[in-house]
Amino acid sequence: MKGLVIRSTGSWYSVLLEDTTTVEARIRGKFKLEDKKITNPIAVGDYVVLEEINGEYIIVEIVDRDNYIIRQSPRKKHHDHLIAANVDQAVVIATLKKPRTSLGFIDRFLVTLEAFRIPGIILFNKTDLLNEEELDEVGYLSFIYEQKVGYKCYQTSLTKEGVSDKIREIFQGKKTLVSGHSGAGKSTLINLLIPEVDQKVAEVSNFANKGVHTTTFAEMFFMDEDSAIIDTPGIKELALSEIEGEELAHYFPEMRAFLGECKFHNCQHTNEPGCRIKEALEEGKITEERYYSYLSMLESDDNRR
Repeated sequence: MKGLVIRSTGSWYSVLLEDTTTVEARIRGKFKLEDKKITNPIAVGDYVVLEEINGEYIIVEIVDRDNYIIRQSPRKKHHDHLIAANVDQAVVIATLKKPRTSLGFIDRFLVTLEAFRIPGIILFNKTDLLNEEELDEVGYLSFIYEQKVGYKCYQTSLTKEGVSDKIREIFQGKKTLVSGHSGAGKSTLINLLIPEVDQKVAEVSNFANKGVHTTTFAEMFFMDEDSAIIDTPGIKELALSEIEGEELAHYFPEMRAFLGECKFHNCQHTNEPGCRIKEALEEGKITEERYYSYLSMLESDDNRR
């Protein structure tokens, strides 16, 4: 029998079967040995084949994935962690306050999506907490990501305004991964879109200006039969996986347009002469913020090696 993994706790998986019933299943040990560098062989969003053995459901096969999102494991050195599989799009929820989302985090998330050809959307939340100067900053960031790079951006205050039809439409007819720091508003968004879910929401610590983890495992929720949202535990840091330094520029859409125009074919766009990317930076076609994110990721890749 076949099914869709809608919840993962690490050792057990909730699987939605084709007859719409949900069963709890576990995996055979061999999956854990197939790739020793993956901490979790199965992710929410995976389609799997099950067998019922002695009254217990066992996952015996993982159907080939259309795509997946992966990161370096924050707990196991030299291991990777699957975030989700078979998604249509991903939304990163970013905040300037309580907590502040760094541009580095946003850019790493977007690069990860680009690497696996997954459309990305940025939702700037908690705008009700911002003063005029901070609202200008959100406007500037929206300009960068939407006009200069090409990602759709939205500004909202989920706790105050609820969910507008414009934001609700983002999720219609799609399987969407929602990500961001703890406290950014993932659970609030899901509660507003799907009230019966009732995800636990915690206050952001005033002392550290950081969110408290309320989601402890990945889970998929359905708005309707054609629309699903995958909620994931809040991510503090996002380390890139399966992306090498020499290919990194390919995952910056605004840089991609100039690739192949540098003097040297192996140009890494740092200090090389005749670099078209550096020229585009000076011409204002690539923003300093995004270029510095690129350099930071490049340095991380060098350090990892």
